[in-house]
Amino acid sequence: MPTRTMLEGGGFKVRRPAAMGSLMSPFLLLDEMGPTDYGPGEAVGAPWHPHRGFETVTYLLAGEMEHEDSVGSKGTLSPGDVQWMTAGKGIIHSEMPTSKMIAKGGLIHGFQIWVNLLAKDKMISPRYQEISASESNIARKNGVWARVIAGECLGVESSIDTMIPITLIHVRMDRDSTLEKILQEDLNCMIYVFKGSIDIGWMTVNDGSLAILSKGSKIEFKAREESEYLILAGPEINEPIARYGPFVMNTQQEIRQAIDDYNRGRLA
Repeated sequence: MPTRTMLEGGGFKVRRPAAMGSLMSPFLLLDEMGPTDYGPGEAVGAPWHPHRGFETVTYLLAGEMEHEDSVGSKGTLSPGDVQWMTAGKGIIHSEMPTSKMIAKGGLIHGFQIWVNLLAKDKMISPRYQEISASESNIARKNGVWARVIAGECLGVESSIDTMIPITLIHVRMDRDSTLEKILQEDLNCMIYVFKGSIDIGWMTVNDGSLAILSKGSKIEFKAREESEYLILAGPEINEPIARYGPFVMNTQQEIRQAIDDYNRGRLA
């Protein structure tokens, strides 16, 4: 599945796969931010905006971003850092380049991923988790490097607390190296390649492409060249989806309520 390039937030460039369908549940969105090399005064981000009904994950590979939200959380993201925000019943937040990035410019590259919540959890209290690069669990073996943001890889497990059993792994592979990963029968699994190309059985997944993986078996990833990709997996949420901009609920009535709550200042 190829990506399309579009602008988001205050005008930053993203690569985004085609509309996320049920085979990609519980993932609602996968945006690769950049890579974009900004000049002085050019860097942009996502100014204050609301969310309700799902989780947002920001993973930074290059640059610096500042997070601030309506429940008092603040943080600066540097390369390798992860921000996992459970919007739940509602939160308003901003993600902007640091003043240093705005003044001097530089490369910004990373990912924003939306993860759906079960209907019973959509109105829980907001929660914010930040995992620094130094706190990330890293696996290394035979030319394979993997940051285990959520889930498990090569015997290394993540320490993050997720609402549902999510796998999110950033993998770097040397040319001709291989990685074997066992996929659970009840999970939807996919790979997004953002550098090089990866062979999976008869299929080759190239830079800027997302591929759905088969379930319940051992998958072998082989790098044709130096490559990087994300492995994403999670259980399908077989519930109705009502979606409008930054709100993801189960009914149109809940969407109308979210808009009304935001307009009346009751979201967070």
